[in-house]
Amino acid sequence: MVWTLVVPVKPLALAKSRLGRGAGEGPRAALALAFAVDTVAAALACAAVRDVVVVTGDPLAGAELAALGARVLAEPGGQGGLNGALAHGARTVRAGRAGAAVATLNADLPALRPAELGRVLDSAAEFPRAFLADAAGIGTTLLAAAAGRELAPAFEGHSRARHRDSGAWEIGLAGVDSVRRDVDTEADLRAALSLGVGPRAPTRLLTCRPPLTPSTPGRAPGA
Repeated sequence: MVWTLVVPVKPLALAKSRLGRGAGEGPRAALALAFAVDTVAAALACAAVRDVVVVTGDPLAGAELAALGARVLAEPGGQGGLNGALAHGARTVRAGRAGAAVATLNADLPALRPAELGRVLDSAAEFPRAFLADAAGIGTTLLAAAAGRELAPAFEGHSRARHRDSGAWEIGLAGVDSVRRDVDTEADLRAALSLGVGPRAPTRLLTCRPPLTPSTPGRAPGA
């Protein structure tokens, strides 16, 4: 099974408010964009991924991610928030391909490895709906729905429990740390750096204050 991934990217000026609080809005926005670029590039390099659809209202993020080969959709109007954006992305994909297998993926996975993402998606293909919990065991980094199944996203906050309660199967694979490691805090960032991040994040980290300077090399593209 091959998948279409729906990746939500919030306006960069509002992103990563907990990351490097003293760094200022500009560096945080640059980091958020770097994370999204590394995430989408790694996803597009995954053999189990047919294509990537980015849902965003940010023109800079949209332009950079489109240049990688992603399809960019404008955020829907209304008060649907993150889950509304994800549902809109899934509906749009299936309006063009009714039989598409659709999965959502967080945009802040700078250590993402295509092979690990492929293992997660192969596992998800065994169930009508499935999800992967984040490294903290509270949230969700990936939610997948097979053809003919509604995605029904319930992200934000304690989404692991909500997705489990909704009937989605929790994927329990070991050795897929890069797919679980989203980045909201400096501690998260250090953990991602220890795994080895993509090529864009280290460049942006060098523009931030010293505590955010990477101490480990980035991973090779496609690793």
